[in-house]
Amino acid sequence: MIRAPRLKSPRLKTLCLALAALALGAGFAATPSQAQEPDLIFRKSTVWKFLTPDDKLATYGIDDPVVDGVACHYTVPERGGVKGMLGVAEEVSDISIACRQIGPISFKRKFEQGDVVYRESRSLIFKKMQIVRGCDTKRNVLVYLVYSDKLIEGSPKNSTSTVPIMPWGATNEAPKCADFLK
Repeated sequence: MIRAPRLKSPRLKTLCLALAALALGAGFAATPSQAQEPDLIFRKSTVWKFLTPDDKLATYGIDDPVVDGVACHYTVPERGGVKGMLGVAEEVSDISIACRQIGPISFKRKFEQGDVVYRESRSLIFKKMQIVRGCDTKRNVLVYLVYSDKLIEGSPKNSTSTVPIMPWGATNEAPKCADFLK
């Protein structure tokens, strides 16, 4: 019988976990629905740093890849300092979101409750931010949730936005999101 080696060093355990996370992450390559890059709307400095980049809040816009006529804007904190400058800072989980109907709504295909609209990494290895979509069939409302999760601990911080599906322009009818759920 072959035994796996015992990992006594905390650093070695952390390294092994990091390598395992990278191997897992390689299997979660972006699908076409998550491939869109968000548009940077603006950044606002929140904490001044001497000789290194400031801490900032950055606001981005993204279109729903499955639902035409819906756009979301989300704001994320971006760390400055040396770690932020080198791209190794773990970003905090405070993310806000607002989604709105910006034109006639049409669905490109069916979707499942909780489908990922957009996903991005928020740390070197362990943390990611996700925007997911659902449908409140009773009220004909699209529901968007943004949250960050961490491989080891997780995060309860989240924000929700809703988009009631309304007629647009001369049409008197709006599509029902329930018709497009898998």
